[in-house]
Amino acid sequence: MLAGCDKIATTAGARQAFLGAEDLTYRVNRLLTARDALAPQFTGADISRIFRSNGTAMPGSPDYARLLEGNFADWRLQVGGLVARPLAISLDQLKALPQRTQITRHDCVEGWSAIGQWTGPVLGPILQFAGLSSAARYIVFHCYDDFGGATYYESIDLVDAFHPQTILAWALNNQPLPVPNGAPVRLRVERQLGYKHAKYLRAIEAVASLDAIGGGKGGFWEDSSDYAWYAGI
Repeated sequence: MLAGCDKIATTAGARQAFLGAEDLTYRVNRLLTARDALAPQFTGADISRIFRSNGTAMPGSPDYARLLEGNFADWRLQVGGLVARPLAISLDQLKALPQRTQITRHDCVEGWSAIGQWTGPVLGPILQFAGLSSAARYIVFHCYDDFGGATYYESIDLVDAFHPQTILAWALNNQPLPVPNGAPVRLRVERQLGYKHAKYLRAIEAVASLDAIGGGKGGFWEDSSDYAWYAGI
C-alpha cells in the first residue's frame, strides 16, 4: 500500500494538488497573520550549547576560498535587480549599519531545532536605500555554496523581506559567524524553516518573477526536491 501511495505522489496530478495546497497555505497565512507578527524570542539562558550546521559546511568555490583566506576583507554583498541604486556592501559597512540582535529558534525541515543569538542589520532599510522598484515582488538570495554543480539560492516575498526580524546576520552568539553556519553573512527569516535561511550570501536580487531564476520554483530545494516555497512556521 505504501508503495502505491508513493507512485501516486509522483504523478503529475498529485504534484499539482500538493502545489495547490502549498499555495493555499501561503495565502491563508498571509490573510490571517499580521505582517509584523514576531516569531518567538528567547533569553540568553535558552541558547543551545551547540548550534549545529546543516547542508554545506564549507563552500568549495575558489572565490569563496580566496575571500575566506583574506578574512572576507574583499567580500562585497551585491544588491541589484529591480532597484534604482545598485549596492556593493563590504562586511565593515554592513556592521556599521543599525543592528538588530535577536535570540530565536532555528527549525530544520529534518526535525531538529536549536536556539541561537543572531546579530545583523534589518534587510528592509537596505532595500529601501537601494531604491526598490514598485515592480519588485520577490527578493532572491544568491550564495557561494553549490550542490552537485547547482548554485544554492533562496527567495522570499516582500512581506518577509520587510519583516522586522528578517536580518542579514554576521554574528552568532556574539561571535563572527562560523563558516559551517554561513560566514560571512547569512539570511535570517525567522518565520520560516531553516532551508530558507540562505548561507554564504553573495548577492541579493529584486525581481518581479521567479520563473527565470534557477529552476523557477524559488529555491534550490524547491527546484530539486519539491520543497515548499513558503515554509512558514
